[in-house]
Amino acid sequence: MSSRLDAARPETALAGTSRFRPAIHFTARDTWLNDPNGLVFHDGLYHLFFQNNPYGNVWGNMSWGHATSPDLLYWTEHPVAIACDETEDIFSGSVVVDHGNTSGFGTAGAPALVAIYTSAYKAASEHSGTQAQSLAFSTDAGMTWRKYEGNPVLTRNSAHFRDPKVFRYQGDHGSCWVMVAVEAQHQKVVIYRSDDLKSWDFLSDFGPANADAGEWECPDLFPLAVDGDPANIKWVLIVNVNPGAVAGGSGGQYFVGNFDGVRFTPDDGSLAAPEGLASLDPEAAPAALQQCLWLDWGRDCYASVSFSNTPDSRRIIIGWMNNWDYANELPTDPWRSSMTLAREVRLTAVDGAARLIQKPVLADPGAGEGLPAATDQMNAGNFELRNSSLRLPDGVPGTAQIIEAEILPGTAERVDFRLFGSSDGAEGTVLGYSTATAQLILDRSESGNTRFHGKFASVESAPVELENGVLKLLIVVDHCSVEVFAQGGKAVLTDLIFPSPESRENWLSVSGGSATVHNLTVSTIN
Repeated sequence: MSSRLDAARPETALAGTSRFRPAIHFTARDTWLNDPNGLVFHDGLYHLFFQNNPYGNVWGNMSWGHATSPDLLYWTEHPVAIACDETEDIFSGSVVVDHGNTSGFGTAGAPALVAIYTSAYKAASEHSGTQAQSLAFSTDAGMTWRKYEGNPVLTRNSAHFRDPKVFRYQGDHGSCWVMVAVEAQHQKVVIYRSDDLKSWDFLSDFGPANADAGEWECPDLFPLAVDGDPANIKWVLIVNVNPGAVAGGSGGQYFVGNFDGVRFTPDDGSLAAPEGLASLDPEAAPAALQQCLWLDWGRDCYASVSFSNTPDSRRIIIGWMNNWDYANELPTDPWRSSMTLAREVRLTAVDGAARLIQKPVLADPGAGEGLPAATDQMNAGNFELRNSSLRLPDGVPGTAQIIEAEILPGTAERVDFRLFGSSDGAEGTVLGYSTATAQLILDRSESGNTRFHGKFASVESAPVELENGVLKLLIVVDHCSVEVFAQGGKAVLTDLIFPSPESRENWLSVSGGSATVHNLTVSTIN
């Protein structure tokens, strides 16, 4: 199990669907979770706070759950960190380490952790019907939290002002705290500054732009060096959208541009629809949607945000592995929902424009490359397949399976991986590459249990160009999910799957010609 249970948490009986619980993705033991919140590294631990219903496994009673990990793979779940009460639900937000004690909640020698979260006010509150930003602080390394008596610290008298991501900014306008939040139903990111985390001044806003058919949520803003060049710094603005994502329902888009301490200005190459897709002729919108920049082209990666205070200033994100179209109906019990793998993001130049690449964190970030406790099942290469199939090692219960491949499609029309397949071939998740369309296709329409919701059976695709004629894939298969990182992470697809217990076969097939497999490695992580 990916959640090592805190000793104080009572045991509960696990239902038959525990076989879907992932090995290396975080799940709450027996409750609902959604958006990751307050991601922070502190005193040798990664803290994952998350939207949590402490009383059930469907959305409601929003509070901040809490888990910690030394390596971003194996997690310890702790008691609820910030709980809802009769006046407010605790919606999404962020956590910072107040190194300079600007808030006064800690000391110079022992800085406090400060959570900036959205108060979703209930009928019992004087702020009923609004969402505003509030503070809580911890002086014991994030284990217990106290709400600030002066909450809320920022309000716009709006019903949909939420999801504050706060970071420390140093630039031409001096040093200060910067917040990016959203006016969700106006498709706007709003930007504020503060000296002490308690008093906030408006700076600017951004949007609508690109995908704006649904609400904007969970923004993030951070700098990255393009191809590691410190003289070429760009800023990345992540904006999650629901509905209206490229694969349908929920998804995360991003923009690349510049931030001067006041305003974010996107590069022209980031703007498929500068005024938003809603402003386009409906016939033009689908093509523009494909031209937007997407964190993930699959159906099940939403609300991705990054850790603060990470070692070596690495930028690491985690998303919620689900989709609001069917989130409350996933066939798992007592737990429901999981997080994606942590992913390190970098910027690289693609055809002259800066683009994100994502690589899953499959080892302790401080321990170099390699898989922890990994067992090789297969290591082969330099062979040809012509209109034929190769059986790969079966999925192993209790483990996550990592498939790494470098394939020269050659004359083949299709290269397909069939994952978690049945012996009769009727069931399986198909990850295929079409040479004619240069599309990577993830088909879960016959992946197992797809009938629990009408929108679950689906086929996703992403544009993927061969590089020197080669297709490079890293595939992580973990009980109820498939995460695909193509061409070094330039394109990513994430989908949930719920295969039958007996469906464990994995195959590599080539059709319509021949392909050369330069390298093929299959390994497992316990």
